[in-house]
Amino acid sequence: MLKEFQAFIAKGNVMDMAVGIIIGAAFTAIVKSVVSDLINPIIGLFTGGVDFTDKYFVLAGEVASGVSLEVARESGAAIFAYGAFLMAVINFLIIAWVVFMLVRYVNKVKDNFSKEEAPVADAPKGPTELEVLLEIRDSLKK
Repeated sequence: MLKEFQAFIAKGNVMDMAVGIIIGAAFTAIVKSVVSDLINPIIGLFTGGVDFTDKYFVLAGEVASGVSLEVARESGAAIFAYGAFLMAVINFLIIAWVVFMLVRYVNKVKDNFSKEEAPVADAPKGPTELEVLLEIRDSLKK
């Protein structure tokens, strides 16, 4: 059983997946930083600095007017936190866009790099099947 486990771990797919997960976790920190530190402040300029995170409706219970979402949740009231959901959706869309742009850029660089490698000269094309058959026919006629 131990040898089977070692063989399983030694397979390329498992190691590739492990590396991908580790790189993905590190990449997540970069993408979150791009979104929170670079893109969200720009969006804040257009929205007048409004942060939707603390926007909510009280469905049941008593909550003092104007308190933050965290305080409202701690009060035990039933809260419909539409602002937090809206911000999560906006952040997801921004992150998806940033990842798309990065993958697009990496693919473009990869394509350019593969084109710059030694271009393979087209091998001389041999005769087609029809040409070979016609040649055989002509040889048989002689």
